[in-house]
Amino acid sequence: MSFTPEEVTLEQILAARERRAFRQRELLKSGKTLISFTMNIAGPQKVSSLIRRGFYEGCSLIEKTLAAEKIGIIAKEIQDAVTGYECLILLDTGEAKRVKRCLAAVEDRDPLGRLFDIDVISSETGHISRSELGFPERPCLVCGAPGRTCASRRVHSVRELQEKTNGILKSHFMKKDADAVAVCAVRALLYEVCTTPKPGLVDMNNTGSHSDMDMFTFVDSVAALAPYFRRCAEIGMETSSLAPGETFGMLRTEGRIAEGDMLRATGGVNTHKGAIFSLGTVCGAAGRLATDEGLCTDSARIARMASEMVTDEVSEDFDRISCGSTRTAGETQFAKYGIRGCRGQVADGLPAVIGTGLPCLKEAVSRGKTLNEAGAAALLHLIAGVEDGCMISRGGIDKQRQAAEKIRSVTEENPFPDERTIRALDDEFIAERLSPGGCADLLAISFMMLFLEQHEEY
Repeated sequence: MSFTPEEVTLEQILAARERRAFRQRELLKSGKTLISFTMNIAGPQKVSSLIRRGFYEGCSLIEKTLAAEKIGIIAKEIQDAVTGYECLILLDTGEAKRVKRCLAAVEDRDPLGRLFDIDVISSETGHISRSELGFPERPCLVCGAPGRTCASRRVHSVRELQEKTNGILKSHFMKKDADAVAVCAVRALLYEVCTTPKPGLVDMNNTGSHSDMDMFTFVDSVAALAPYFRRCAEIGMETSSLAPGETFGMLRTEGRIAEGDMLRATGGVNTHKGAIFSLGTVCGAAGRLATDEGLCTDSARIARMASEMVTDEVSEDFDRISCGSTRTAGETQFAKYGIRGCRGQVADGLPAVIGTGLPCLKEAVSRGKTLNEAGAAALLHLIAGVEDGCMISRGGIDKQRQAAEKIRSVTEENPFPDERTIRALDDEFIAERLSPGGCADLLAISFMMLFLEQHEEY
């Protein structure tokens, strides 16, 4: 929802307060306790995307607090008007002081709470004040002095108050959105490794074609990388006004640090080097696309942004390789076979994720499959359609293509093979020492895109 700034008059504000007071009196006839929640917004502009988001965050915190205290809600009314956002909640309790004590803590829990005005009204005694419960007077939004002193003397200008309010809201939701992106990334990597069975890969049945890693190695690695994914989202937000390539330049520096963190956590085992690049770029793209209204949940847009971020540097990488300079197994494969690997996938807008992995996950879930079953099937479809560099490194390009053709015939016969069929493929991959690590990363990105699409703030 976008907003065109609209100033309200004093008359409008007073009329809104009178309407709210009338409705409060009507609800209090029930003999119960009433919550009246509004936002402390200075100046004549009372609504915006950010303020609206802050208001609904407050509503959510209030309801979560009530649920934790096992206080029932009889009715809830929300008013969304140019004069500001209002929420009235009628409670199934007469313990107004208990309610005020809980919600005063919500007001004091973090800077965002300073923008909340949560009144608790008893049908018997009226408004319950903070002071009668021993809570301190709320401080000034700008300087921290006792709030009423600054307000009564008009110490701070409306502009100062608006800038402080905007800063609190932006800071709060930048942190919230970065955390949400990181949670999706961590969850995606954990779902990928836990998906069972997976041909040639570490899963809950075995260690696949690997002797130097197991489930716990991957869990340690994911835990070590969680702060990195959060930082990638933050970088995306912080650099959203710059060229996409500048965002990626900063991500590369963070990625090198994250690689060291991964290796320290795993005792030198490379579990997620490819994901540090690809999933980190996706986190940065999601950060760039976040707005005052929240996270972008459009997978295609995120994939396109990731492409814009890496295109120039990846092109330079491939130009360098074409001139005879190779440093990694993936670069050697590009020089020899023209296989562009994970860098090419991201530069091309993640076609295997958008065209194969994510649709397969969605189709499987729509058919009643579990996410484990959906992930196992999606991995097979990815192996069938992607020239996986990890498989080529381990078995050569002929074995990779033979294995892909074998799985292609299996999925053509049944798009969602049963566990017994996949276990047999796992045995074959292990015997040939094949490990589709590149496709595992694409599966993780597919999971992440699914989780982002499912993301709901409240």
